[in-house]
Amino acid sequence: MKTRDKILLSSLELFNEQGERNVTTNHIAAHLAISPGNLYYHFRNKSDIIYEIFQEYEKLVDYYLDIPEGRALTLDDMTFYLESVFDGLWSYRFFHRDLEYLLDRDSRLRNDYREFTNRCLAAISLIFEKLADGGILEPQPESLRSAMSLNVWLVITNWMAFLKTAHGEKASACLTLRELKQGIYQVLTLEIPYLTPAYREQVMTLREKYRPKMPEQEGECEASVG
Repeated sequence: MKTRDKILLSSLELFNEQGERNVTTNHIAAHLAISPGNLYYHFRNKSDIIYEIFQEYEKLVDYYLDIPEGRALTLDDMTFYLESVFDGLWSYRFFHRDLEYLLDRDSRLRNDYREFTNRCLAAISLIFEKLADGGILEPQPESLRSAMSLNVWLVITNWMAFLKTAHGEKASACLTLRELKQGIYQVLTLEIPYLTPAYREQVMTLREKYRPKMPEQEGECEASVG
């Protein structure tokens, strides 16, 4: 692996574990056992590292939300999209944990994130449309699909903040992927009024798998949420 790629990978690991504000370029260099000068040869500052990490996250979500053409979507498709998006959220969790601060600090990131959000909203709306084509959801006018899409996006991007604030120190000390994916329960709850009778029972059964519980002691924990 090239040094530049090692820097990005290690930075992501440290940001996720310790919180971006608690990690300096010197910490990253020490973690990699390289000199700060070597790090600065590849990146001018920490903001450049964060920006490039975001670009990788952006590509990942764009890949997950690539909607197949020429066919309706199935319940398996819907499950894949939800699982994949929350997996991506976990892998880059530092970003949404401190989103407003990061966007305020870097105009490039702020502009790119706005475009990223618009693409995601369009993809979610298309998913709703194709789920209707597949008979899972009742067909909805475009205005309603847009509102539903925004509500889904708000749940996805703010679920981590809810876990952090609603359960206090316990959630801050130990956030697991399982707890993060309980946000899927909330997304599926938003769809309940629009489910067709043929798929209602199946979706409700799927939803129950993600029913939120209080943060648990067991499982993979973050050392800190920053």
